[in-house]
Amino acid sequence: MNRFYRFGVLLFFIAVLPLKAQKIDEVYNQKIREFTTDKRFLPEFLLDIVDHPKIPSPLKHFGHIIGAEGQLHRSSEIYGYYQKLAETSPLVHMQEMGKTEEGRPFYLIVIGNEDAIKRLDHYKSQLAKLADPRKTSPEQAETIILDSKPVYYVSGGMHATEMGSPEMLMELAYRLATSQAQDIKDIRDNVITVINPISEPDGLDKQVDWYYRYTKGRKEFDDGFPRSSPYWAKYVFHDNNRDGLQVSQEITKSIFKGFFEFHPTVMLDLHESVPLLYISTGTGPYNDFVDPITVSEWQIMANHDVAKVASEGLPGAFTWAFYDGWWPGYGIWVANNHNSNGRFYETYGNAGADTYLRDLSNARFAGDLVTSKEWYRPDPATGKVYWSFRNNINYTMTGVIASLSYAANNGKMLLQNFYKKGYNSVEKGKTEGAKAFTIAKDQRDPVMVAYLAKQLMLQGIEVHESDSNYVVLSEQPYRNLAVSLLTPQAYPKDAKYPPYDAIAWTLPYLYGVKVVSKDSIDFDISSLKLLAENPKYVGKVDGQGSTYLLEYKAQNTVLSALYAVKAANKNAEITILPKQTVVDGDTVSAGAILIKKINADQARKIASDFGLDLKSGGADVSAADQQAVKLPKVAIYHTWYNTQDEGWSRYTFEERGIPYTSIDKDDLKAGNLKTRFDVILVPRVNGNAKRFVHGVDKKFGPMPFTKTAEFPSHGFPDATTDMTGGPGFLGVDNLKKFAEEGGLLITLDNSSTIMSELGIISDLTPADQGALFHPGSIVNAKARNTGHPVMYGYPETFSIFRGNGPLLQTDKYNRNLMLVQYGNKPLKDELEFEGPIMGMPDKPKVEKPAKSEGKDVPYVVAGMVRNEDKIIGHGAVFNVPVGKGNVLAFTFDPLHRYLNHADAPMVWNAIINWDRMR
Repeated sequence: MNRFYRFGVLLFFIAVLPLKAQKIDEVYNQKIREFTTDKRFLPEFLLDIVDHPKIPSPLKHFGHIIGAEGQLHRSSEIYGYYQKLAETSPLVHMQEMGKTEEGRPFYLIVIGNEDAIKRLDHYKSQLAKLADPRKTSPEQAETIILDSKPVYYVSGGMHATEMGSPEMLMELAYRLATSQAQDIKDIRDNVITVINPISEPDGLDKQVDWYYRYTKGRKEFDDGFPRSSPYWAKYVFHDNNRDGLQVSQEITKSIFKGFFEFHPTVMLDLHESVPLLYISTGTGPYNDFVDPITVSEWQIMANHDVAKVASEGLPGAFTWAFYDGWWPGYGIWVANNHNSNGRFYETYGNAGADTYLRDLSNARFAGDLVTSKEWYRPDPATGKVYWSFRNNINYTMTGVIASLSYAANNGKMLLQNFYKKGYNSVEKGKTEGAKAFTIAKDQRDPVMVAYLAKQLMLQGIEVHESDSNYVVLSEQPYRNLAVSLLTPQAYPKDAKYPPYDAIAWTLPYLYGVKVVSKDSIDFDISSLKLLAENPKYVGKVDGQGSTYLLEYKAQNTVLSALYAVKAANKNAEITILPKQTVVDGDTVSAGAILIKKINADQARKIASDFGLDLKSGGADVSAADQQAVKLPKVAIYHTWYNTQDEGWSRYTFEERGIPYTSIDKDDLKAGNLKTRFDVILVPRVNGNAKRFVHGVDKKFGPMPFTKTAEFPSHGFPDATTDMTGGPGFLGVDNLKKFAEEGGLLITLDNSSTIMSELGIISDLTPADQGALFHPGSIVNAKARNTGHPVMYGYPETFSIFRGNGPLLQTDKYNRNLMLVQYGNKPLKDELEFEGPIMGMPDKPKVEKPAKSEGKDVPYVVAGMVRNEDKIIGHGAVFNVPVGKGNVLAFTFDPLHRYLNHADAPMVWNAIINWDRMR
């Protein structure tokens, strides 16, 4: 034998020795087979899990495999396993990224070869250089890429009922840390894998407790029993994945922190809802400001993953037919918005670890049955599947390993694309569209002006300032995102498939801030200062005395300030000027406020804390021109079957510093509401009047949501000994009595329809919407009663945010109940009759004046509405007298996701003026 040949053979055996030497865990493999319901759901390559002598597998650590029937883990157990991996493997690094609202930690797990872990800071630094093409030339980028690795960020557990991914990721981490299979070794050597094990730890713990307390072992999946805990996080529910523009929740802050620390080349978010495995691309239309490179990457990577899943013999994987790709506010879109690649999976799940026979025969996406063979779904599932928790694990694991392998084999291209997308954004800032955006500091609500600048900075967008303006220069890596956030969206009216979420997000309109687009730079850039810290507006105090005037312009912080005044000084008095008034020689608009019996230090604190300008004076205002403000006791109502929007309302009140009490069905049934509260807010709630009245089916009761030693996560943010049943007709009657006795009931969106159906506001009835299609858009509205307290600080015409929702109407003789209407044109029955009238002499023909240009403003400001004639002229806000009190009924949600801040002051106005609504 030739000695060179013998030497080559020796090298070959040395190379494969670690793989051959690895002991395969046959017990684990047998358990995988046992808990998989069909061999078609189990790829052969997953049956190579290693029995490592030092690093514990999930079986050794927990005593059962991942995906075992009836086995789930709480966040402390999951993080405990990763801690053990980090202690026993030099290839695993664990770092804390923050805390949840309830104090649980967020962790990221980093896995790579020893070089990647030892030089992790170096690799982070390399990607940070690629992220800013202004500092890195194309030639330098190519050199940097040679000594860089793509970072692939995989996250699970964002939605608490989607319970497979937090479990799967533990097994994935073990495989990545131990296996010497060539594809896994390539991933370790060529990719830095970052695992976010649990995006929502608070929700996961509540849901695991819910599973063990209520749903484990139930015989049928679709038996009507609630599959979810009533709460996930402290505030938000499913909308925790709709916070990417606000970045208000700790989950989102943690994701953003991870992004800007690692600059992941790809982010993959693992979800559950769609059979059997959906790999995202979306049907379109795609967001106009996502680089075409990213859109192409979506297609390439999705098709690669589907092909790999198909090659392993797994049926039911598909792409394209779910979601659109338009709304930029999902958590994982931090990647798409910042020149990386954000994608997601949807794997079929059972909201727990039980096995069920599931019927897919009627499920459709993009119009096609999920069981049909299509170009995007080459191997569909059957009409029914017997689906286990381990099936879910197998599918997601197969897809994720395939996607990591793609990154391992195409890392250089992905890094080049990452750099090129930032480069393209900078170049567009030089050559296309606006060269800058200016935001004047002196506006109606300076606090919201500073807030807009802060929110842009939170997105990584550079903001400069001069003495009078904030300035966003377009020549920067995140120029595309800046343009997306600061200019109106135009969703195609002819889009074939409905949008997946809202279609408009123009921050200047949502915040009530004016932004000017500059086609050319007409100011000295060198004089601008780059903001390094979040700006804050500090109000000014003019003069000294014991009475101070606050000119009212619907500023978002006024109500908060008034509560703070009374909390700090019980002797302080607050009055409101209900009409335009001359104060110390100056004319102030209706709604202006006088704060009395406070000293100069207290005035300065109000100005500083709440960004409000105060002026000493007002002694010349007669008592007849003032009305005393009695700050009310406020309650926020929640059901036990839908807490999504109630959570946003609570969050908004707490962020604004507005005190409230949370109440539920038992409070309504107990009655005497007016002795406890002056204002009750009923946020948007899903369902109809029947659901509101009866709540969770009592046949499932009693169903406590209480903290116990066995279920420690329950009982927060509210607790009850029995979630079943609703307020009943007694509770509804007590709610009506609350208004009749002088209380103010504020209802938002669908809750207003429910109140009309229950007869609490019998003057309103549902309106026929016809073919109206109104996905979340920013539209124009008109105040029909500009002098009403709810409209203080608002112009006659202004924009609001409205999605698909209810539409209410009233008889023509009751149109005075309508405070705000949609659009600026009246309903047809309010138009002046122009034909001949029998019994009356013909009217002389009068030449009508020509319409002044610009008077008829378009209904849609940003987004898209089809058949808008079906809504224009209808009521957006109604003020309905009920007994001695009132119901203020919104047919949209002015407290939507802590996003439409310009709409919220209508609610604050109502609370300030709760006893002056007529």
